[in-house]
Amino acid sequence: MDTGTCGRSEMPCFDTGGEGMGYKKNFIEFMIRSGVLTFGEFITKSGRKTPYFINTGNYRTGTQLARLGEFYADCIMENIKQRILNKNITALFGPAYKGIPISVTTAIALAEKHGMDINYCSNRKEEKDHGEGGSLLGYQLLCGDSVLIVEDVITAGTAMKECVPMLKTLGVSVEGLIISVDRMERGAGSKTAIQELKEEYGIETYPIITINDILDWLYNGERNGSLTIDPGMIKKIEDYMDQYCV
Repeated sequence: MDTGTCGRSEMPCFDTGGEGMGYKKNFIEFMIRSGVLTFGEFITKSGRKTPYFINTGNYRTGTQLARLGEFYADCIMENIKQRILNKNITALFGPAYKGIPISVTTAIALAEKHGMDINYCSNRKEEKDHGEGGSLLGYQLLCGDSVLIVEDVITAGTAMKECVPMLKTLGVSVEGLIISVDRMERGAGSKTAIQELKEEYGIETYPIITINDILDWLYNGERNGSLTIDPGMIKKIEDYMDQYCV
């Protein structure tokens, strides 16, 4: 496969786990062991037949969530270290519903592992009309706040198109978006949801890994022996990328 077909991610690459692919390799194997990243034959919501599937709803234990938060926190800190992200972040914002636990566990990891104690908040699907009311859970954002969005994956970008305008009406600065995996697939048009998000709202996306990193992991063959993968999976993913990636 000519990797130029889909292009290597232009997002910053980093490795906090040792030499080579250490950091990304650890995250990929963590997702597989958690049943989040699976290989086989699946049908996406858009009707595409894909050889791999990512379901972050399969994180189920406290240990898994704690580890997930550490990966997100490490990604944030590395981008701050490289001066790509603003270090003066006021709050993490997790779009309902899957972004809510991600924002919570990431905030905990930032405090415990990196000594960075920041707020977290998320949106309600329906505005509360009793008690304290409002459309936000957790920290109540103020005009001038600096917000970093944390989400699982971006497919059609629906959640972003719902929450970003809401955040902007509050007068906050959206510093960027952190996601687990960039599938690098185009949507209905010729661009990916991430590219559309940047064009429409000027928001940069920083994935922990991309589909190219998953391919690198498969190429390298440095997998733990208990992680048995179909040898033909590389070809299946390459064919899928040739057809649907940008």
